[in-house]
Amino acid sequence: MRGQSVRAVRGQAVFVAAVALVAACGSTVDSVGYNGASGAVLHTLTLPASYPNAFRDLLGKSDTDINNKILGAFNQLFHGDASTQAIYFPVTGTNQAFIQDVLHGDIRTEGIGWGMLIAVELNKQDEFDHLWNYAKASLEYTAPPDPGYFRSSCDTETGAAPCTDPFGMEQFVMALIFAHDRWGTTGASAYDQDALALLEVLRHKQDQNGGIVDSVTDAFDDSTALPYDVPDVTAAGVTRPSIEMPGYYQLWAEATGDPFWTRAAAAARAQWARTAYMGTGLLPVKATFDGMPVAGSDTYQPEAYRAQIHMVIDNIWIGPSAWNVTEANNLLGFFSGQGIDSYGSAYTLPGTVLTAAHDPSLVAVNGMTALIAMTADRATYVDQVWNMATPSGVPRYYQGMLDMLSLLALGGQLRVY
Repeated sequence: MRGQSVRAVRGQAVFVAAVALVAACGSTVDSVGYNGASGAVLHTLTLPASYPNAFRDLLGKSDTDINNKILGAFNQLFHGDASTQAIYFPVTGTNQAFIQDVLHGDIRTEGIGWGMLIAVELNKQDEFDHLWNYAKASLEYTAPPDPGYFRSSCDTETGAAPCTDPFGMEQFVMALIFAHDRWGTTGASAYDQDALALLEVLRHKQDQNGGIVDSVTDAFDDSTALPYDVPDVTAAGVTRPSIEMPGYYQLWAEATGDPFWTRAAAAARAQWARTAYMGTGLLPVKATFDGMPVAGSDTYQPEAYRAQIHMVIDNIWIGPSAWNVTEANNLLGFFSGQGIDSYGSAYTLPGTVLTAAHDPSLVAVNGMTALIAMTADRATYVDQVWNMATPSGVPRYYQGMLDMLSLLALGGQLRVY
């Protein structure tokens, strides 16, 4: 998780809601009974007929220039100078590699998951396999009650702390499904079985454990189909806009035939609409299941940028959503009002600036948001991404990941496989 307030103490109302939900989480079977994933297979996904390409259509860039721009950023971030440019680091003497949050000095599942998604989009199987090998060898829990979940690191008010962040695991699932469809599955790379196993854990950890053990829960609430902030009873009734990924869930439903994921996609879209602040469109770091911002995490921070990414993905992979377009218009309208070249990086939800620094991470995300917006100045946001140098230096991890995703989306190369 990003930002500096994501682990703040929740208000009394949230605590009461959490207690009620903990009781509801005690069931060890879902509505149709739990039989495990034995024999499950992945079905081929339906591909969109086309993908928008803002670099070409709004800026007039050639396919060659676009490809060079994207590959140049990838080569710098994955294979550039280790001290100033790279965030991808091979583990000497192994077939593993990790992506490091250089600023915080730790390794996060969000970064490895993003790295895998970027690698499969660009047909970089070696990098993909090295990252997934590292995740399984070094980050996957093996001891009860957590087997199948992955250890990560999350920001707190005082620094970073170990956590089990659903965001990275969701990236793993989507990347693995694409890898299976793009490269096939072999004995050495059972992408399909790995994806199915992780989906099973996210949905059925409590069934696997015979109930809630040592406070560990499913990653998704069976009743609302919303993801928990973290899979732990302390997060009952609390989610994050940034971990709601309806475009992913819709594809998971198609790949697995599990109607839960169709329900999760609809729930995620409805949750965004409940949570976005009217007028500004700004989303908080955390919210209750009924859309109320959680005290201490009730501001727009870098963690929240990621929700915008998934609104764009939902539109280009699944199909246009009127609400997503309206939300994109609201967000860009707000930032244009703040100064399109100088808006800050953190705000209260009504729009008071908290951090005035202009952040390349948000420049990248707003450029991606412009892909589905209809504002008169949307091309300016796209142009700012095109002209932005690939991030380097200490903050290059988060900035670089968001820059890569934005380049792929704006260049028509963030695709379904």
